Amino acid sequence: MKTFALEKFIKGWIIGNFNPTLLNTKNFEIAIKKYKKGEREQKHYHKIGSEYTVIINGLFKMNDKIYKENQIILVKPGEAIEFKCLADGVTVVIKTPSVKNDKYLVD
Repeated sequence: MKTFALEKFIKGWIIGNFNPTLLNTKNFEIAIKKYKKGEREQKHYHKIGSEYTVIINGLFKMNDKIYKENQIILVKPGEAIEFKCLADGVTVVIKTPSVKNDKYLVD
């Protein structure tokens, strides 16, 4: 049996086509993301990947809509998303497929 520390991975991304990773695959990415109130993700979109965000706990605002525990949000390719943490929380993010450099920032 092996153990790993989540903080050793970049921004919580633990599986995907990148390093470090627990499993290198082009099929999908998984992240466990911890947020503090006030933290944000810059508005962005993906040209290829679909992204599923599972709200484990906390309160989040995405594109002017509020999401809470047990909700799952699907963001399809080409949809721009802006993200803000309204109350400390944790999300699990699944992106498929895992494509390097498939994140485009929107000003």
